[in-house]
Amino acid sequence: MPGAEPVVVAPLVPRLHCAECHRGPLPLLVLEHNAPYCLDCADLGHLVHLPRGNAALTRRARESSSLWAVVVRHNRRRTRYERQGILVEEAALVRAEAACLADADARARRRERDAARRAAEDVRFTAALAAEILRLFPSCPPSRARAVATHTSERGSGRVGRSAAGRSLDEGAVTAAVRASVRHVDTAYDALLMSGVPRGKARARVAAATDAVLTVWRTPPAPPGLTRTACSSG
Repeated sequence: MPGAEPVVVAPLVPRLHCAECHRGPLPLLVLEHNAPYCLDCADLGHLVHLPRGNAALTRRARESSSLWAVVVRHNRRRTRYERQGILVEEAALVRAEAACLADADARARRRERDAARRAAEDVRFTAALAAEILRLFPSCPPSRARAVATHTSERGSGRVGRSAAGRSLDEGAVTAAVRASVRHVDTAYDALLMSGVPRGKARARVAAATDAVLTVWRTPPAPPGLTRTACSSG
């Protein structure tokens, strides 16, 4: 959980009552010595909740508030606490909202410039990734290489192309992306998953077929006018 600032927990299901005033169940609480306290008893009751989602407003409200706290909620799937917003003084929030309104046009133009810059970066990276795929797998169809590069490098996808190794065009990461594409597109892997076969067993069943495609793609194409057989026999 976050460190220096006060932390307020938004439970998934409010059940607990305040250890001091016994009010509850508490939609927001502060844990002190493993005991839950309501915001009033924790001396945070005068603060208002600013949900996450507006970075500029959050930053300005936090900077303008003499006391603030971060609101977190436990994500069971990821087994970690995640920020849901902050609690700030109401006057600080009003000042922050006014400041954001005053320069909204400038920030919108900056967001547009940043979005255009990121889009250009993505185009360059996707092209570089496709080129690296074709270098490692020279017989891979170019359209397929572009499709794999586009899919695996999608911003915010969490796929291998967005990892540090993928961004550096690490050979292992690039190969992993191509292997995943072959597994899904060129084998019965997806059908096995849909039929209830566990992922590990499904991968094992299609491993030979996957490797066969990768072996063909790794083989350099025959020179123009020569067949692959002629090249290998000569």
